[in-house]
Amino acid sequence: MATSSSLLWAVDIFGRVYTLSTASQYWELCKDGQLEFKRVSAVKECCWGIACDHQVYVYIHSSDVPIRFQEETYENQRWNPVIGFCEKLLPSDRWQWSDVSGLKHQPLESFAPPSPHWDWESDWYVDENFGGDPTEKGGWTYAIDFPATYTKDKRWNSCVRRRRWIRYRRYKSRDSWAKIPSQEDAKQLPDPFNDLSVGGWEITDEPVGRLSVWAVSLQGKVWYREDVCCHNPEGSSWSLIATPGEAVQISCGSYDLLWATLWEGQAIVREGIDRHNPQGISWTIVEPPNPENGILHISVGVNVVWAVTKDRKVWFRRGVNSHNPGGTSWIEMVGEMMMVNVGLNDQVWGISCEDRTVYFRQGVTPSELSGKTWKPIVCSRDSDRSQTGSSTSLLSAGCFFTDDVKEQTNSVCQNDGDLPSDTEMPLAPANVCPPAAAAGDDGNSRTTHTTESSADLVVDPAFSTDEEGAVPAGDKGPAGLPEKPSSDSDSRPAELQWTNIDLKEAHNPRALSSSAFVETSSLNAFGSVGVEDRYGADEHPLWAWVSGGGCFVDSHISLKWFMVPSVLPSSGQSLSLSITPAQTAAWRKQIFQQLTERTRRELENFRHYEEAVEQSVWVKTGTLQWWRSWKPYKWIEVRVALEQFTGTDGARDSILFVYYMHYEEKKYIHVFLNEVTILVEILNEAKHSFALYTPEKTKQRWPIRLAATTEQDMHDWLALLSTSCCESRRIRGRPTHQAIWSLTCKGDIFVSEPSPNLEAATNPMPCDQMFWRQIGGHLKLVECNSHGVVWGVGYDHTAWVYSGGYGGGFFSGLASSAVGIYAQSDVKCVYIYENQRWNPVTGYSSRGLPTDRYMWSDASGLQECTKTHTKPPSPQWSWVSDWYIDFSVSGGTDREGWQYAADFPASYHGNKTMKDFVRRRRWARKCKIVTNGPWLEVPPIALRDVSIIPGSPAAEDDFVALWAISDKGDVLCRLNITPQSPAGTSWLHVGTDQPFISVSIGAFYQVWAVARDGSIFYRGSVSPQKPEGDCWYHIPSPPKQKLKQVSVGRTAVFVVDKNGNLWYRQGITPSYPQGSSWEHISNNVRKVSVGPLDQVWVIADKVQGSHSLSCGTVCHRTGVQPMEPKGLSWDYGIGGGWEHVTVRGNATETVRSISQEGPAEPLGRPQELEGGDSEGGGSPPQTNVFVNEAQGLDRNAIQC
Repeated sequence: MATSSSLLWAVDIFGRVYTLSTASQYWELCKDGQLEFKRVSAVKECCWGIACDHQVYVYIHSSDVPIRFQEETYENQRWNPVIGFCEKLLPSDRWQWSDVSGLKHQPLESFAPPSPHWDWESDWYVDENFGGDPTEKGGWTYAIDFPATYTKDKRWNSCVRRRRWIRYRRYKSRDSWAKIPSQEDAKQLPDPFNDLSVGGWEITDEPVGRLSVWAVSLQGKVWYREDVCCHNPEGSSWSLIATPGEAVQISCGSYDLLWATLWEGQAIVREGIDRHNPQGISWTIVEPPNPENGILHISVGVNVVWAVTKDRKVWFRRGVNSHNPGGTSWIEMVGEMMMVNVGLNDQVWGISCEDRTVYFRQGVTPSELSGKTWKPIVCSRDSDRSQTGSSTSLLSAGCFFTDDVKEQTNSVCQNDGDLPSDTEMPLAPANVCPPAAAAGDDGNSRTTHTTESSADLVVDPAFSTDEEGAVPAGDKGPAGLPEKPSSDSDSRPAELQWTNIDLKEAHNPRALSSSAFVETSSLNAFGSVGVEDRYGADEHPLWAWVSGGGCFVDSHISLKWFMVPSVLPSSGQSLSLSITPAQTAAWRKQIFQQLTERTRRELENFRHYEEAVEQSVWVKTGTLQWWRSWKPYKWIEVRVALEQFTGTDGARDSILFVYYMHYEEKKYIHVFLNEVTILVEILNEAKHSFALYTPEKTKQRWPIRLAATTEQDMHDWLALLSTSCCESRRIRGRPTHQAIWSLTCKGDIFVSEPSPNLEAATNPMPCDQMFWRQIGGHLKLVECNSHGVVWGVGYDHTAWVYSGGYGGGFFSGLASSAVGIYAQSDVKCVYIYENQRWNPVTGYSSRGLPTDRYMWSDASGLQECTKTHTKPPSPQWSWVSDWYIDFSVSGGTDREGWQYAADFPASYHGNKTMKDFVRRRRWARKCKIVTNGPWLEVPPIALRDVSIIPGSPAAEDDFVALWAISDKGDVLCRLNITPQSPAGTSWLHVGTDQPFISVSIGAFYQVWAVARDGSIFYRGSVSPQKPEGDCWYHIPSPPKQKLKQVSVGRTAVFVVDKNGNLWYRQGITPSYPQGSSWEHISNNVRKVSVGPLDQVWVIADKVQGSHSLSCGTVCHRTGVQPMEPKGLSWDYGIGGGWEHVTVRGNATETVRSISQEGPAEPLGRPQELEGGDSEGGGSPPQTNVFVNEAQGLDRNAIQC
């Protein structure tokens, strides 16, 4: 599937909980169906509910990643002159066992699981990691006194020490309703809960996974559940929130909206909800739309509020947003509902008063939040599938054979209908006719009425008449009526009966409707008895509550909820001939052979004819803009012509001409497309531009830049030129398994087919001559291996797997495969900075010095960026959120998001000091792109990093090992991946003591990973038989460096630290896989990729070219040999504007010739600059091919 499905939750009138998937057509009973519920409130990860015993329960979906909570306590000791460090502390000291502050007494025996739903994962153990570095044995850290700054080394003045003890507990109640422990006061009467709502998971920059759970008790009190998060799904305790009156019902949105209703019919709005105070500050009262009929039910979303008044009218609140949570006015909507619920993306569901059917509000978009029409969800229950299939097959039998079957069926139904009306009907295995289906049975009026309504939905149109409800094609029923503002009460039309015209009863013979036919087979009639089913076989459930907080419905998602399951096709299939796959394959082969023979016969008579045309010329012209390559640099109008030649051998070649005027003289430049190495779209808000590279232009860092008037025109030219380049090089189809993949900072995906001599020991192919072609889709990270398994991760951490197609995006026709192309979306943030300078009179203000940066700017301060004028990266992107303050900035922020410094630019920090005269804060806004490409989503876990074993082609039958890091820092191992099934089946969680950010697996199952604090670990005993390994070994990092990425090849291990330094791990042997020391290779490195042959490729910053500096350049390490695994020098490739490269699929061996006289000379064309630092005294210094960081960037450099 192209997108992951989500669930709609509902409760029927008997208290049973059902879920309906966006990819399904059937309601499925909740797995743990023993409890009866009054109402539920769902989010993506879980569902909270109030059962009929007024107790609160939570249902956590099962996942491959366990829920673990870390308990910690500190052991404190003081030094004694007699016996040294001991447990005897001074009276003024902290407890011997305490929390991190030392104020709370926490002995090991005081910890216990908070509820029966938790189990201890292991015993207590000492944390031997301190700030990313391993401590001495015992995990002690030392200081002068309590509290102070601790160090891992013991000094002469270290008088106190402490160490941290850790123990994990695991949540075990998954896919079941877990009772939340109640915090009742024994001195007061119990106050059970009557309503609850879950939301708040998208409050601006709050901790990941935190939820806001609100509840209302029978006495009208409002409660808030503390500490509910992904690691503690039950929370800790209930806190009472004061209200201006007695509350009845409450609703919490995904952001900061919270509304509740009062007994008097008014609504109250909570204000002041933010990341620091999720409970809010105060209440504001909102009057109902009609004083005579107060508000009965309320539901809120992101920017919407829907309400139901006591007369069952539906109302929409206008003008609601985070700055004005109370809105401005009410608008009456058509229809009468018992309740409504707002879910993700502000979509709306409701339950009708008349037939208790769930309705969905269609047409809800960001520009039209109120929607257009109500549409009923006509899905049946999952338990009805067998009954429906059996009855329809019997119906088909009656139609195809004789009328005697119909008569026999009617008699069977009538005989079964003689049963008492209160007989409880079992589930599908007991196939008897329900009382409501019998003709003339009126023993249960409610059931009979419901059955007729359900039957009318699937009645054959041939038996309906115009008098029985013929509807004009353009009539939308009640939703087609205009919405009515509440202020215009005099113009209201007469009272409307809330019925949908699609549900109007059709008076057809009951014996001819599909609901009258039921299973009559006696083989399984009494074979088994299922659980109690209070509905008849063809009755639709009567709903009491619906919750869409975890259901995502977008405009491009096709739902099956509104289509009645067809009965005749299934019956036709049951009577069709049984065709085996072997017969189908034989027929296809026979047809193919016949067509081949026919083609041969028809062409045989024309073989002696000469070719009519030896060469053809095809020309496309157009008008573009060209970025002039001499000063003053500017865009000029040019005429562009593409001439394509087709030779007698079918080979095609093309030339691109660019005609321009220079001093009133017409000139031109031309480019042979077989020399073009890449065509890439440029990230430019003002122009629809793209760049054309050749090897010479790559050396200069100065490509040919062209711009079109519209985005469509640019994409047409890009598709045409890219296709022509591929034809000139005779490249077509999907990438090979050896392909090198790369990504631009814009998210575009490119692949290059490596030459056999790319990694040659002598005279290797320069990497600026590599040809790159684009693949549709949008990713932030991509990894591959030599088996053809390719995974990607989007900016929103969604995992994608390569489907095997090619093209997509702006490619179409022959440039894109017909199959394997799927819809893909991605979300990322756009950042701008608000800058202020301190003034002695007014304090910090937006008035800066004349030499200061713009008060609203980008990160560099050189470009002005305001909230109003900042646009999405390109017209393909659209805003999906408002501007909000980003608190997750490196260096930390204060409560308002500000960072302080002495001047612009400088090192920023989160706490204000006396020397700080400037400050800034970062604003973020999310935007979304919808495209397509050969990528399939791998739900449901969001990923941060992924690594695939660069396996040898000799092991085709083995499973492919894949390791990943989730967006929350969990280490995962994917199971059952094969080249035929690259998505695998499930995740295996690998326990860690802290969140991780990077992982890499080598060709011999050596796994290295980097933690969030910059420390690096090696996983021992990983093998195909034990894919998760045994334990983690902490490896010391390079001195005073925090690592951010690791890549492992066949034997080599390279890491990149947060300062952009590239390091190589020395001393790795089969007997000592952890290695011995780190050696510095180069600086200004952004990312590194080590291939299956230990080849090294990096994304480097500030690479010097003949015209300009470039950021994000693909560079290749040359001279890598078994005796020289670090390589000798660098070779520059495509750039700039590149974000990621992976060579882990290129396992093509090359013939290596090693000189007898000595090591080879430095290879390639790179410039020899300063040598890097080296820890190994005997090894030669490595060439630093990158320029000094102090050197500035050319403003004319290409940034894709």
